[in-house]
Amino acid sequence: MKLIGKTLWTSLLLVGIAVVQNGGSESEVLRLHVAEAAAKSAPASDYANHPAKDAISHGLQKGYLWKYPDGKFHPEQTVTQSQFVASLVAIRQVSEKESVPALAAGHWAKDIYERAQKAGILANVPVNPNKLLTKEEAALLVFNAWKPFRGEKNPNLSNTGALITWGWMKAAPSGQPKFREDLPVLRGDAAEILRYLWTDKWQFEQGEKLADDFHRSLKIQNGRIAGKVPKGDANFKIRAIFFTKENGREGFVNNQSFNLSLDNIEHLSFTVISNANSADAGIYQYTKLPELDRKKTTQKFY
Repeated sequence: MKLIGKTLWTSLLLVGIAVVQNGGSESEVLRLHVAEAAAKSAPASDYANHPAKDAISHGLQKGYLWKYPDGKFHPEQTVTQSQFVASLVAIRQVSEKESVPALAAGHWAKDIYERAQKAGILANVPVNPNKLLTKEEAALLVFNAWKPFRGEKNPNLSNTGALITWGWMKAAPSGQPKFREDLPVLRGDAAEILRYLWTDKWQFEQGEKLADDFHRSLKIQNGRIAGKVPKGDANFKIRAIFFTKENGREGFVNNQSFNLSLDNIEHLSFTVISNANSADAGIYQYTKLPELDRKKTTQKFY
C-alpha cells in the first residue's frame, strides 16, 4: 500500500476523530473524507452567523479544523481533548512520534496522540481523548504546544489567566471571575484560540525568512557595515536599528540600504513586527560587532 500524503493523512485522522466520537467506525473514515472535502466548499450553514465564523472558516481552509460527518461544525458544542490535540498537531505540523502507553494499539486516536507526545503537547496532561475541555485544560495544551516558540507562561497565573492576559482566550462573562478556569471551551471558542496560534506560527516563519535575508545582506569591510533591510510586504514593518556608544540611534526600514562606520556603533537590532496585530515576528540582536553573530530575542510569554 502506498503511503498517503501528509496533508491527506492528517485530514483522514481528523475526520476519523469526528466519526468515532459520533458513533461511527474507523472504516468510514475514507468515505467521510470525501464528504468532508465537499462540506468545506458548502455554505457556512450552522456557523454563518456565529461570532467565530471567520476563525472557523480560516481553520477549515487551512486544514486544522474539520466539520462533523453531517457537514456541520457545531460551534456551540464543547471541544474534546482529541479534537483540540489534533488541531494543535496539525498547526505544529508534527510528523515524528513517541509512544503513548495510555492508548492501546489500534486505538483510533493513537497516531495523533503519539505525534502530540513527541511535540511535548501532552506534558502533565492526563490522556482522555473524549474528555470535554475546560478553559484551564485547553490553556495548558496551548502553552505546552507553544513552549518552543514563546517559552514558559507566567508562573504567577493559572494557565487560564496567563492565556487571557496574553490575549488568546476570552475572559469569563461579565459578573464572573475574569480568570474562571472551569468554564467549557466551545468549538467556536477553540477556533478563535487556534487561529491565534496558526497566525503566530505563520508570522514567525515569515519573520525568520526576512531575518535570514537581512543577515545574508550584511557585509563588514574597511571598518564599515553595509546591508539592506528586506522589502517585505504590507504584512510587516521591518527595521534595522543601530545603537551608538552615546546611546544614539540610526534606523532603517523596509527596502532601505545602509553603509555605516563601525567606529561609534555599539550594537544592531533587527525586528519584524506584524502590521495586523503588532506582534513580533522576529527580533534579533547583533551585540558583538564587527562579528556578525546574532541572537534571537523574540518576545516570550513571560
